[in-house]
Amino acid sequence: MSTDTVHARDLTPRQTAISIAIIGVLFFIFGFVSWANAILIPYFKIGCELTYFEAYLVTFAFYISYLLFSLPAAHLLKRTGFKKGMMIGFWVMALGAFIFIPAAMTRTYGIFLGGLFTLGAGLAILQTAANPYITVLGPKETAARRISIMGICNKGAGILAPLLFAAVVFRVTDTDLFNRLATMAAGEKAAVLDELIRRVIVPYACVGTVLMVLGFLVRISPLPEIDTEHETAEVAEANADKTSILQFPHLILGAIGIFLHVGASVIAVDTIIPYAQSMGLTLLEAKIFPSYTLAAMITGYLLGIALIPRFISQVTALRLCTALGVLLSLLIVWVRLPVQFLGHQANLSLWFVVLLGFANSLTWAGVWPLALDGLGRFTKIGASVMIMGLCGNAIMPLGYGWIADHFGVRNAYWIILPCYLYLVYYATIGHKKREW
Repeated sequence: MSTDTVHARDLTPRQTAISIAIIGVLFFIFGFVSWANAILIPYFKIGCELTYFEAYLVTFAFYISYLLFSLPAAHLLKRTGFKKGMMIGFWVMALGAFIFIPAAMTRTYGIFLGGLFTLGAGLAILQTAANPYITVLGPKETAARRISIMGICNKGAGILAPLLFAAVVFRVTDTDLFNRLATMAAGEKAAVLDELIRRVIVPYACVGTVLMVLGFLVRISPLPEIDTEHETAEVAEANADKTSILQFPHLILGAIGIFLHVGASVIAVDTIIPYAQSMGLTLLEAKIFPSYTLAAMITGYLLGIALIPRFISQVTALRLCTALGVLLSLLIVWVRLPVQFLGHQANLSLWFVVLLGFANSLTWAGVWPLALDGLGRFTKIGASVMIMGLCGNAIMPLGYGWIADHFGVRNAYWIILPCYLYLVYYATIGHKKREW
């Protein structure tokens, strides 16, 4: 690793602001690539003729790479430093985007999943670098504010991604086309689906090229190397007898919390289109709902920036958001009231799924600083353990998909209730544990 490292407290306000801006761009890229999955799921379901369970392999392939690559990413960052590691992450993501080209040419779902897995592997490296970086880039009491700013960048891109993707690959006449698929002859249907799937070639070729360029740019950027290896005297004394990351209960419990939080979050965004379709909305109308959910999340981030820590602590914000998640989970499956809102005729339950975005907004920002508190020289490894928790995005949507196939898309939302109950526990008790 480069020896030109500095401690976060030694950065000037200008250096800190520039660093936050650069990391904000990274979070925008994370969001754009990640939240495009919300539209890829129904797109592949039609184009590759999949069940709900098979369609949610999109999120599984993308996020399971976090489980497999987070610890290797931590060791990579120790050897290369943050900037070189981020460059490598961007290049791995670019490879994943380019894999979409042969996948589309052959309409092979397995190759698409390989591309998504590779994209996720690159993101695992970037997330392992960027999340601890922004957490330690200032006082821990204001970490939730900085993470909220990153969340706005991430979810702002998430609002754009499904809409831009839909604008590029869908046409006004596609609704009639989808309705006629069931009555088409096999040869005609195959030709139509081949043409539909090949619409992703140009967008993902462009994405791959942009990611390659961003890798070069982040390498030559003024982003400083932050020293997380040397501890303060207080942290060194507290960690003197620590030999393993497993000796930090608040970290391990936090990683479990991240697993459940991201699983619930991705369910709220990636399942809302099929849920809206179950109420009679067309795909072209339903495609806007992930953006509504992410807009609700951004609203929560803005409130966090305004209120934390001046009016409420980040722990209090975490407790309020997790409790709201419990309430909304119950309302989604219990309420059956038809409403007309924002031009959509649907069940009120659908809007409670949208509001999950608000409940999820400050959870990530609240858990990260609590989990990384006092890790000192274990920070990079601790961050990789937290990033491993992102495999919740891979596993929980499959659970949702299985339940949806067997018991209906509404009843499948029961899966998120235990997630929020655990997060309430972590927000009130779990984060305080320093011994098993």
